[in-house]
Amino acid sequence: MADAALRLTALAEELLGIPLPVRVRAWDGSEAGPADAPVLVVRSRRALRRLLWKPGELGLARAWVAGELDIEGDLYEALDRIAGLLWDRGAGTKSVVHAVQAVRDPRLRAGARELIGLAGPWPPPPPPPEEVRRRTGPLHTKRRDKEAISHHYDVGNDFYGLVLGPSMVYSCAYFGEGAGGTTLEEAQYAKLDLISRKLGLREGTRLLDVGCGWGSMAIHAAREYGARVTGVTLSKEQAAYARKRVAHEGLTDRVEIRVQDYRDVTDGPYDAISSIGMAEHVGSVQYRQYADDLFALLKPGGRLLNHQIARRPEPNEEAYHVDEFIDAYVFPDGELAPLGRTVGTLEDAGFEVRDVESIREHYALTLRQWVANLETNWPAAVRATSLGRARVWRLYMAASALSFERNKIGVNQVLAVRPGKDGTSGMPLRARTWNPAPR
Repeated sequence: MADAALRLTALAEELLGIPLPVRVRAWDGSEAGPADAPVLVVRSRRALRRLLWKPGELGLARAWVAGELDIEGDLYEALDRIAGLLWDRGAGTKSVVHAVQAVRDPRLRAGARELIGLAGPWPPPPPPPEEVRRRTGPLHTKRRDKEAISHHYDVGNDFYGLVLGPSMVYSCAYFGEGAGGTTLEEAQYAKLDLISRKLGLREGTRLLDVGCGWGSMAIHAAREYGARVTGVTLSKEQAAYARKRVAHEGLTDRVEIRVQDYRDVTDGPYDAISSIGMAEHVGSVQYRQYADDLFALLKPGGRLLNHQIARRPEPNEEAYHVDEFIDAYVFPDGELAPLGRTVGTLEDAGFEVRDVESIREHYALTLRQWVANLETNWPAAVRATSLGRARVWRLYMAASALSFERNKIGVNQVLAVRPGKDGTSGMPLRARTWNPAPR
């Protein structure tokens, strides 16, 4: 009798203390749960073994990447319903993490023997090949950071081109009011132009673009504002792609792209520095050095634009830990900090923070368009990298879009200046003169 889905659903509801918000289809073809809900497809018993061996996000992530778990129906609705089960939901209910940990507790195994039986023979399968290999040594050394950046970015420029679109901008776009009529390309152009105006770029301005990606900011600054730009990245694939774009635009006399750690840049002072979606890789142990180094690379009156994802503050900051799925499959060693800590560290380094703009909702819109690009180009994206990698990015981007929409995380542009010895900033008297007046 095919009844695995019914048994799984009943056991999950007993452990969690609430009805499952999704329908379940098991490897034997059986189904259980609300008929009008998205379907969580458990394609193989191996998914259960992974979850029992690694309770919580890492076990679920391995099963997803390996294709042993899938979702049919609206991906965002399914993730929104499931997300609440991954962590504590309040009095009277348990999270998936706590429930599965209870299964592994010898004192409670008697009540969960059925799940262990359903999972099949041990041990679980090895992690999917897309999982980052075991890391050694202290966090955020130059060697370890280079390896982490390579894992994330050196997965094929063709793959990123399918996801990001022609702009090749891998950071939050900047949509206007009534964003439904604004294309992703227009919104990415608007973001690059906003940063250029915040930095006060003009003919001959010397700009350092830290974490320059595929060269979009460097090209925009040189082409539209006449800036002279140095872009640095740790990704060889990014650098090669960016150099080709620079040559195609005829900007080799204005733009230099280097494979270089920002900590090794010594040819300052610069008039301006842009750091767009890079500081998340720096880590808390290195953030003060990051701020000190960028401060030292600016001339007095020089401006820094730090565009960075932030998390909400924890009631107990000591309890913060990096998301297991993100750490193992997306951003190895990446860390998010609350906005207040970022601003405080920049000030401690000597910067005067002049403007902070939250663009959280813009990132949700951006991510939804990236997910749509990936889904539209799915066969080509799989050929460009691997099926597992494509599955990583679909889940990561869709879940991140929901996190931005629900205010679990945000993204901010922090504009700071290195003041002169006499306190002069060189900033305009009126704030936000870089923003055009509303029509």
